[in-house]
Amino acid sequence: MNPAFLKKIKRNDRIAKWVITVGGMAIIFSVIFILILIAKVALPLFGSSEIRLVADFQVSGDTDPAKVMAVGIDEYRETGYAIDKTGTARFFNLKNGATLDSFQLNRDSAATQPVAVDTYGRLNHVLLWNDGSLTVEEVKFFPFFDEQNGNKRSIHHKIVHLADFPAPADGLPQTSLARVNEDGRRVRVDLRRDGTLQLVMVEEQESLLGATEEVEKTYQLDNDAAGKITALTMNTAGTKLFAGTDQGEILRWNLEDIDEPVLEETTRAFADNRKITALAMVYGGVSLAVGDSAGHLTTWFTVRDPDNGWKLTRIHNLKGHSGPIRRIIPTLHDKSVISYADDGIQISHMTSERFLGAIKHPQTISDFALSVRGDGLIGLTRQGHMAVWSLHIPHPEISLKTLFGKVWYEGYPAPDYVWQSSSGTDDYEAKLSLTPLIFGTLKGTFYAMLFALPLAIFGAIYTSQFARPKFKGIIKPAVEVMAAVPTVIIGFLAALWLAPLIERSLGSMFLSLILIPAALMVSIAIWQAARKIEPLKRVERGYEFLAVAPVLIMTVAFAAVLGSGLEHWLFNGNLKQWLFSEAGIRYDPRNCIIIAFAMGFAVIPIIFTIAEDSLSNVPPSLKAASLALGASRWQTVWRVILPSASPGIFAGTMIGFGRAVGETMIVLMATGNTAIMDWSIFNGMRPLSANIAVEIPEAPVDGSLYRTLFLSAVILFLMTFVVNTVAEIVRQRLRAKYGRF
Repeated sequence: MNPAFLKKIKRNDRIAKWVITVGGMAIIFSVIFILILIAKVALPLFGSSEIRLVADFQVSGDTDPAKVMAVGIDEYRETGYAIDKTGTARFFNLKNGATLDSFQLNRDSAATQPVAVDTYGRLNHVLLWNDGSLTVEEVKFFPFFDEQNGNKRSIHHKIVHLADFPAPADGLPQTSLARVNEDGRRVRVDLRRDGTLQLVMVEEQESLLGATEEVEKTYQLDNDAAGKITALTMNTAGTKLFAGTDQGEILRWNLEDIDEPVLEETTRAFADNRKITALAMVYGGVSLAVGDSAGHLTTWFTVRDPDNGWKLTRIHNLKGHSGPIRRIIPTLHDKSVISYADDGIQISHMTSERFLGAIKHPQTISDFALSVRGDGLIGLTRQGHMAVWSLHIPHPEISLKTLFGKVWYEGYPAPDYVWQSSSGTDDYEAKLSLTPLIFGTLKGTFYAMLFALPLAIFGAIYTSQFARPKFKGIIKPAVEVMAAVPTVIIGFLAALWLAPLIERSLGSMFLSLILIPAALMVSIAIWQAARKIEPLKRVERGYEFLAVAPVLIMTVAFAAVLGSGLEHWLFNGNLKQWLFSEAGIRYDPRNCIIIAFAMGFAVIPIIFTIAEDSLSNVPPSLKAASLALGASRWQTVWRVILPSASPGIFAGTMIGFGRAVGETMIVLMATGNTAIMDWSIFNGMRPLSANIAVEIPEAPVDGSLYRTLFLSAVILFLMTFVVNTVAEIVRQRLRAKYGRF
């Protein structure tokens, strides 16, 4: 051979080797880069909180730290204020501590001074005055842009008077609470010196003539507790009241009905009767945070008891303190709570039960408040220092438990796996469990493979080992063309044509599942006797489908005709209703039956093609040797061909499995997208891929939902990676066992 030609061939081989190597490595690095990219977005979900001291200064001389009763901070962390025992609200600059201005809150007389201040909601302060009267004041901050000064922003503030409550006849109460809602409903609760509770409710009611008048009613609240009340709290709407006692009891009243406030429950919270020292309603007004004398911090909400109605139940145990908890305040944007004891301030999230951080100061903190956005906290020390902390807690509701474990959510009867990324209100409890999505992915894949795998493998066996070459030349390209059908078309047809068809013919479908195997077995038995006839022998060699096809068509037609009649006879014409009433199974029109057919249709071409190639590539000598030894064609296929081709068949099966796991459009269009954990074939599901497609357009960038969706993409990537890795390991072992493949 010409040396120059040989040299050219070797050079081309080297070039091809380098091109293939570089291309393969580029693909590997691209896949790794994609994984790193999506993992980088998801990783901050598990980051720690950042709590940073941004200001620390001595308060001005006109503010006596010993007289300060409440502090506050604006949402921009630029202006703070303090309300003292003289009834004065002083505002100051948080950068340098300079006093900005002050407001006098005592309206009737300068001699009237506040003795207690209770803060709730968005900077609402309830002032109990020394004559027993109550006032509710709201501090408002708003930005102002001065166009004459280069559109420079400044923070303005004002105090809005919301309500007045006159002094009770029996003098100054021990503790008082008050709430004012948007409808003008005003509620006041007093804990008297003798330990009894008095309720005053004022509502605006419309008379028969159309005029609006205020109706005021006073009640003595029922109290069957064994101990003395040591803590009180009320929701922002003034419809729920809770009290804790020194014997570890919690009392719950319903104040929603102005005509009949009801003591709904008295429960012993702790078996050792330890004193309840602090109570607070968690954001949303459903859960109750409880602090006790042992430093334990727990959260409770009502759960339906089949025997006793709604019962207050301890749900979450949060990180506690070393001593009695003196105060609890909720955040105003999520389910986090801030607890205060002698060992400092701690932040925990109720749902995830995560400890988010601790706030400490060299001096003892006497009072503190949280900004409305929850990103800043102001504290006043007993020595007169005002300190401001910046809080960066990006994803407090995320933990391994909330992502993959059972969580007891508000309003649920028991812990459960739940995905609910949004709600109609801002105070809902985020439910971002990935477990039902992973379950939905595996469920849809299982039913799709249950339908596709037998058809694909048996079809490949028949096409490669039994069919005539001419027939094989038609069937194999036709099946491979199926893979080119867009999945959106398959999903569209499954949702709008197949799902209604199966719903109308549910009885016929189940009947066909019984009749088709039976008809095939009967037809095979008949064929064994009829095959001795000479003309039929020609049909047997490669054209068996000509005998099977009419049987299948007639059986399906018979089931379609007979199914509706049997449904009317056995199930009163409504099989779906019978399934629900008798078996407790709810039929969803877009269910796993639809997924099995639709996604199976998309997976069959991949498995069929790889399996058929593997079967066809088995050396003919193996087949000839088996037949020469007297084995039948089926024995040869079962004992010789299938074991030799098993590595390729298994690889095709795993590739089909990975294809089903990552399928998006079919499951998005053909299922109900309900994130439930139920193996029933009559229900739908929500897989990871469809969930990403549904949720990502509405997910706020860098929010918890956004990053959780990227985490689900990482999980989906790892699932396919694990499947492919296991497939390759098994394939290599099968190849080593059976030699060639």
